[in-house]
Amino acid sequence: MRLQHDVRGLRRVSAAAEFGRVAVLHGGSSAEREISLLSGAAVLAALQRRGVDAHGFDPAQHPLSELSTGRYTRAWIALHGPGGEDGTVQGALEFLGIPYTGSGVTGSAIGMDKLRTKRLAAALGVPTPDFVVLRSAADLELALAR
Repeated sequence: MRLQHDVRGLRRVSAAAEFGRVAVLHGGSSAEREISLLSGAAVLAALQRRGVDAHGFDPAQHPLSELSTGRYTRAWIALHGPGGEDGTVQGALEFLGIPYTGSGVTGSAIGMDKLRTKRLAAALGVPTPDFVVLRSAADLELALAR
């Protein structure tokens, strides 16, 4: 199986204003909040330097529904961990009709589940290193033996 991307429907943006009002989603409530704040700050600064009308948005401090009332036209996801990379925020953005960066709902959800991703890749014939699922301390001995 080979994935293909059809670029015929895409157009190249030539001016920063064409992006509209961009929400840089960062922070959040996962254990990875601090790194997300740093990532988001870097993305926000880079977009603003290029003249994009970008604004920081922390879902831990504001409900995602405020993206609609804030007239955001798109979102850059700089959230890490559950609630940011697991398809949850992607689903909310799709419901709100706001385009976003990164993978969609399904890809994000599957990618967040490392074991499911590994099994899916293997089933599709993607070469992956051997692995052992650790469910208890006893499984560690099997992993070490391999």
